[in-house]
Amino acid sequence: MLVILGIILFVLLVVVHEFGHMIAAKKGGVEVEEFGLGFPPRAKVLTKKNGTTYTLNWLPIGGFVKLKGEHDAATEKGSFGAASFGRKTFIIAAGVLMNWAAAIVIFTVVALIGMPRLIDNQFQVKSDAKIIRQEVFAGSVEEKSPASSIGLQAGDRILNIGGTEIKSGEELRAQTKKLAGKETTVTFRHNDTTETKQVTLRNDPAKGNFGVSPGDQTLVRSTWSAPIVGVGTTAQFTWATLEGLGGALANLFTGNASKAGDAVTGPVGIVVVLQDLARQGLVFVLFLIGVISVSLAVMNVLPIPALDGGRLFVMALYRILKKPLSKETEEKIHGTGMLVLLAFAAVITVVDIRRFF
Repeated sequence: MLVILGIILFVLLVVVHEFGHMIAAKKGGVEVEEFGLGFPPRAKVLTKKNGTTYTLNWLPIGGFVKLKGEHDAATEKGSFGAASFGRKTFIIAAGVLMNWAAAIVIFTVVALIGMPRLIDNQFQVKSDAKIIRQEVFAGSVEEKSPASSIGLQAGDRILNIGGTEIKSGEELRAQTKKLAGKETTVTFRHNDTTETKQVTLRNDPAKGNFGVSPGDQTLVRSTWSAPIVGVGTTAQFTWATLEGLGGALANLFTGNASKAGDAVTGPVGIVVVLQDLARQGLVFVLFLIGVISVSLAVMNVLPIPALDGGRLFVMALYRILKKPLSKETEEKIHGTGMLVLLAFAAVITVVDIRRFF
């Protein structure tokens, strides 16, 4: 159910993005001809209001907004093309701003419930940060290891080793080092079942005495500072996303295509990650949706043809060059950009399938 919820929320992020374009267009005097949930073919007309047709479409992969005269060269009254450059900028930027706003709201809610601490120096207001959960889970389990011999699986919580409560990966490593080569008890939770089993640890620091790659699960709850944490986390992950994209491009242009591929993922990878996080609870699913919302905002800021940033960049470039941007030229530029994006998405999908399956 959490996976299904995550997919629905992911689709809604696109709807929120398009809703931002629609509201900004109406505020700027541009007529909105259609606002669609999902992509065509059309399934049903939901309603018509103030000149806008609201539709439900068969392909449930987001939504779209259709403006009157969407090309820069359009001149009809109430068209996008007839609007001033400032209004066009606001209309295009509104989708990005909505994704950032959605991320802030999501991260604020997550902070009130309990924010997962997943990166070093993750933003928080220390005076209002209370650790409500601190556990260690098995990130991966080595085959034919002491851990696998007692049935420990990836995602299981490691609660106790040799009578010592385990609250961090560092504590797990220290305890298994202390008990290396000895028989001991291990208490872990698999799904909703807590088990305690006997196992003899290895004395092999190179491979690991237990055979587990641990992951820390720390939840930090905020109260009055939750909105501040929402804004700070959004800003922090925006910067992290930009750094990640910069690193991927650097690897790509220096011939390290495999490293570049490891830095990005597509719909298949998102679903796999969503399944893993769903095992850890609702708050982790919401956190991932917040991160995806930030990623959508960042991607649409970049000057990539067919995306929001690319449309704005092309319009601005032709103004700087003092050349008219015809409908045909604009369609060629963004049509080519869309083909490149679709090809890139196909490659990433293949990479994800090979990576995860």
